[in-house]
Amino acid sequence: MRASALSRFKDRGKAGGFLLLPLAILAVLVMAAAGFVSYVLWPTWPGAPIPLGAPAIPITVAGVIFDVPPAAIRVAVQRQPGPHERVDLAFLWPSLEPPQPTDKTAAKPAADPAITRAEASAAGSDHLFVTIAGRGAVLPPIERLRTIYPRYVEAQATAGPAGLAFLPFRAGTPYEGEDLVYVAEQPEQFFARCSRDVRAVSGTCIHDRALDAAEITLRFPRQWLDDWRSVAAGFDRLLARLHPQADNGRPTTEHK
Repeated sequence: MRASALSRFKDRGKAGGFLLLPLAILAVLVMAAAGFVSYVLWPTWPGAPIPLGAPAIPITVAGVIFDVPPAAIRVAVQRQPGPHERVDLAFLWPSLEPPQPTDKTAAKPAADPAITRAEASAAGSDHLFVTIAGRGAVLPPIERLRTIYPRYVEAQATAGPAGLAFLPFRAGTPYEGEDLVYVAEQPEQFFARCSRDVRAVSGTCIHDRALDAAEITLRFPRQWLDDWRSVAAGFDRLLARLHPQADNGRPTTEHK
């Protein structure tokens, strides 16, 4: 009886050993997978911001490379080379140079890098604010001009300076209180959405351009429209600096 019991105990021990081996292997695989996921998802802290006086640094947004002067970057944590979801910039007009380090108008807390139209108006007539971000599923600017904006505008446009036309957006639409401003004879040459002057707050304009999967949004005072040709030429020069990889130094935007 004792020999038989011992034999059965040994058999059960062998069976248990065979079962433990797959469990041990499975546990090792689970631990390895958990370690890999933790390594990939572990937060990485950015290094020290690049000094304001440093040369332009390469920044990638939506797969497009831009050469950005650090002094133009409004948020310190964005002042790093490499990929970014967005980057917020400021330039002086008409020199298109970055603001001075003491210019508090161009600086923005890291928690809220966006520039509102009221802030753009308060900045005066010598600041151009630029945001570069991925366009995502949003239609390119030229397609918005052709297919989206016509749904919301009034039927009649009024003549503006230097061949521009002003077409108000209807009340109750997403663009209420704004005007669609464009070159009357060739709208695709230059167009913008502009808010109107409201008491002490001057109107500001938004001009968008697409560059592959990135979208560049330029915010400027409405009063600049009096010389819109110089404004459009200045935007061309600025984008050629930010994206010099394009042919002839001119980015392949939809502004022609």
